[in-house]
Amino acid sequence: SAVIPFRLCRDKLEVLLITSRRRKRWIVPKGIVEQDLTPIESAQKEAWEEAGVEGIVRGSLLGSYENEKWGGICHVAVYAMKVKTVHDTWPEDDRTREWVDVQTAAERVREAELESMILALPSVVRKNF
Repeated sequence: SAVIPFRLCRDKLEVLLITSRRRKRWIVPKGIVEQDLTPIESAQKEAWEEAGVEGIVRGSLLGSYENEKWGGICHVAVYAMKVKTVHDTWPEDDRTREWVDVQTAAERVREAELESMILALPSVVRKNF
């Protein structure tokens, strides 16, 4: 599961992207759903570990996409997360993180499905947050 972390900054919607560890490409926090957590809880945990942010997930699933990893295909469920806390240090703070506008975020990610979800984020935020 994954989250698209966002915030409103001076009435402008911004998305937080992070770099992947190996390829240094722009991604959103995601990971394997742990057995003792729901997909949303697991995605929130990944946001803390990979991006150093905590927040609130509201509304339903934004969508999903497939990600090739570990020699197989992973199905990634994606949620919107309104960021409430940004930490200065976090478990994987070797990753770069950057707040960008919606259009820039959509252009930077590689997965077409994720790009569409990011572009749809403004309407999701208006409805659920």
